[in-house]
Amino acid sequence: MVASPCLSGNDEKKHWWLTNRKLVDKYIKDAKCLVATQGADEIASALNLLDSALALSPRLGTALELKAQSLLYLRRFRDVVDMLQDYIPSLKMSTDDSGSVSSDNSSQQLSRERVKVLPSSDSSSDSSRPDLPFKCFSVSELKKKLMAGLRKNGEREGKWRYLVLGQACYHIGLMEDAMVLLQTGKRLASAAFRRESICWSDDSFSLSAAAAATMPHSTPPQNPTSPTESENISQLLSHIKLLIRRRTAAIAALDAGIYSEAIRHFSKIVDGRRAAPQGFIAECYMHRAYAYKASGRIAESISDCNKTIALDPTCMEALDTRASLLETIRCLPDCLHDFEHLKLLYNSILRDRKLPGPVWKHHNVRYKEIPVKLCALTTKIQQLKQRVASGETGNVDYHALIGLSRRCSRSELERAHLLLCLRHNPDKATYFIDCCEFADHRDLDSVKDRAKMSALVLYRLLEKSYSSVMCTIMDEEAAEKKRKKAAAIQVKQTNYCKSRSEPETSLGSSTSLDRSENKSTPISSNTNVFQGVFCRDLAVVGNLLSQVGFNRPLQVKYEALSC
Repeated sequence: MVASPCLSGNDEKKHWWLTNRKLVDKYIKDAKCLVATQGADEIASALNLLDSALALSPRLGTALELKAQSLLYLRRFRDVVDMLQDYIPSLKMSTDDSGSVSSDNSSQQLSRERVKVLPSSDSSSDSSRPDLPFKCFSVSELKKKLMAGLRKNGEREGKWRYLVLGQACYHIGLMEDAMVLLQTGKRLASAAFRRESICWSDDSFSLSAAAAATMPHSTPPQNPTSPTESENISQLLSHIKLLIRRRTAAIAALDAGIYSEAIRHFSKIVDGRRAAPQGFIAECYMHRAYAYKASGRIAESISDCNKTIALDPTCMEALDTRASLLETIRCLPDCLHDFEHLKLLYNSILRDRKLPGPVWKHHNVRYKEIPVKLCALTTKIQQLKQRVASGETGNVDYHALIGLSRRCSRSELERAHLLLCLRHNPDKATYFIDCCEFADHRDLDSVKDRAKMSALVLYRLLEKSYSSVMCTIMDEEAAEKKRKKAAAIQVKQTNYCKSRSEPETSLGSSTSLDRSENKSTPISSNTNVFQGVFCRDLAVVGNLLSQVGFNRPLQVKYEALSC
C-alpha cells in the first residue's frame, strides 16, 4: 500500500481555500435562485444559505449584498442597520469626533454632536418646558464625514451599501442618515453609469435593449440602480426631505415661542396622508406634547405623551413630561406611578451601563447624567409619597385639565367636554397607528394595547373632571337661584308693607279735608270709602250719608242696637 504524500502547509491552506470557495459559490448560487422567486419563505431559506456562506467567508461582498437586500425585502430593517451600522454617517462622525469607542458602545451615543435650529433666548424660554434643547443633525457635517470615508475607501465598499442602508435607516426613523446615504448612493450610481457609458457606442444601447427583449425568461435584475428602483428611491428621498423640512420648521417655531404654529406643523406630519416611520412619529408626538404643555392644553399634552410611550416604551422624556403634567393638576397617584416607572428605567441603565435600545438609537439624555437624575427623582418620589399619605389625593385641579377657568359657564363646560371626548375617545385610541410605518410588525399588538390602556385612563379622568366641574356649576347655580328667590321675597314683603301703610295715611287726610270744607262741596271721585264704622245711632248714619252723598257706596258694619 502506497502511503499518501504529506501536504505542506501552503498546499493544505490552498486546498482548504479551494474547497470552501466551491462551497461558498454553491451557497450563493442557490441563494440567488431562491431570491429570484421573490417569495417570503424562499427568501428566508436563502438567508440561511447566505449565513452559511458568510460563516466561511465573512467579507464576501456578493453574499453581504444579497443578504442585505433579502433582509430589506423581508422588512427586517433593524437587522439591516445592525449589519451595516459601521456605515451610518452619524455613528461614523461620533466615532471620529470622540477618537475612541467604548466597549459597551455607550460612548457612541454620548458623543453625538448636534446643533440647535434656533438659539434659545430668555424672552422665549418657558419654565414649563424642559431644559432639553430641540436639535437636529448637522447635514453638512454628515456629508463631510461620509465623503471623507468614500475618498478613503473608494469603490471597495460598493455603492449598494448606501442605497440599502439608506432605505433601512428611513424605516427606523434615522431621517438625516437616510437622506445622506440615499443621496450618496444615487451620486455613486450616476457616476458609475456615466463612466461606463463613455466607452459605449450608440449601437450598444440598442443591442442591449434588443437582447433584453429576446430573453423573456431571464432572471429579473437585482441591480438597485434599475429605472424602477431609481424612481422609488427618488420618491423616497423627496418624502424624507419634506418630513425633515416640516420638522425643522416646527422645532424653529417651538424654540421661538410660536406654539400654535409648531402644533400646526407637527400635526401635518403625524396626520399626513403618507405614513411616516415609527421612531420619527414618536419624536414628533413628543415635541408636540411640549408645545401643548407650553400653551396650557394639558389634556392634549398628556394624550401625545401617551402615544409616544405606546410607540416607544423606553422614552424617558415622555414619562417625565407626563408625570410633571399630572403633578401640575395634582393627580398624585398617577404621577407617582410614572415616576416609579422612570426610576426603573434609570436603574436598568445603570445596571446595563448603557442607554436603552440599540447603539444607533437617538437619546436626548447622556449616560453621565443618569446618576444625578436618579438622586433627584428618588427625592421627588419620597415627597410625593408623603403628600399622598397626608391625604392630598382628592384635590385635583379639574379646571386646568379641561382647560377652563373657574368661572366657566355650563355651556362652555359642555362644549369643552364634547370636544375632548371626541378627540380622546378610547375607541379612537389606535387610529394614529394608521399613520405609522412600523419597522417590525410584531410590535403592532403591543402598541395597540398600550395606546388603549393609556387612552382609557385619560378618558376616565376627563369624565371625572366633567362630573366634578358640573357639580360645582350646579351648586353655584342653585345658590344663585336661592339668593335671587330670597331677594324677590324680601322685595315683595317690602312692597306689601308699603301698600298696607298707604290707605291709613290717605284716610286720615281725606277726613280732615272733608271736615274743613263746606257740606255742599261735591266730593271728588278719589275719596276713599269709609270702612270699619260702628254705628249705634241713626243720627250718625245720616251725618255720614250727608258727607259722602247717596251715590257713593258705604260699607258699614252694623252692631246690634239696644232698643
